[in-house]
Amino acid sequence: MTTPHTGGGGTPEVTGLLLAAGGGRRLGGRPKALLGHRGRPLVEHAVAVLRAGGCTRVHVVLGAAADEVRARAALPGCVLVDNPAWEQGMGTSLRAGLGSLAGTGARAALVSLVDQPGIGAEAVARVLGAYRSPASLVSAAYDGVRGHPVLFGSAHWAGIAATATGDRGARAYLREHAEELTLVECGDVAEAYDIDTEADLTHLE
Repeated sequence: MTTPHTGGGGTPEVTGLLLAAGGGRRLGGRPKALLGHRGRPLVEHAVAVLRAGGCTRVHVVLGAAADEVRARAALPGCVLVDNPAWEQGMGTSLRAGLGSLAGTGARAALVSLVDQPGIGAEAVARVLGAYRSPASLVSAAYDGVRGHPVLFGSAHWAGIAATATGDRGARAYLREHAEELTLVECGDVAEAYDIDTEADLTHLE
């Protein structure tokens, strides 16, 4: 189910797509979207980063504790997308998110992960700036290693959805289309760590 969450505005060519469904299994079952960072839920911070980086429209995929996220997080103007299969891995969230863009006029999705607060607006802006057409395939890189955010032109959505399984997301598709992929170095402006374990919580402020 996809529901607008107030607001909206126009439909630019590239829509931000935030994957925020994780249940934080290695964090004692605390949903990642609701972890605190700089005085607000991590999902709010991640949406603000996408907007500051140039994504005027943002879709957010929710899974674990989706009702609680809706109640506690201020996400005005976002389209909230429910992924009831979130426990099966990130691939299901990516499919749900891409599916939510059908009919919106979006020609590309800029995908980010809620548990990577070290990736800020500058990295988003760099990847967004490499968009050229619905055939675009762009990824941030950190010392030459592919990471997030990733931009998928709409010409790739069906292929990605067909191969996105488990926690691999679009990894297999990107490997198969490596020659089409534009890497944008972001290691000088961002840190690509994940918030996965208790030890990682030291990254949160």
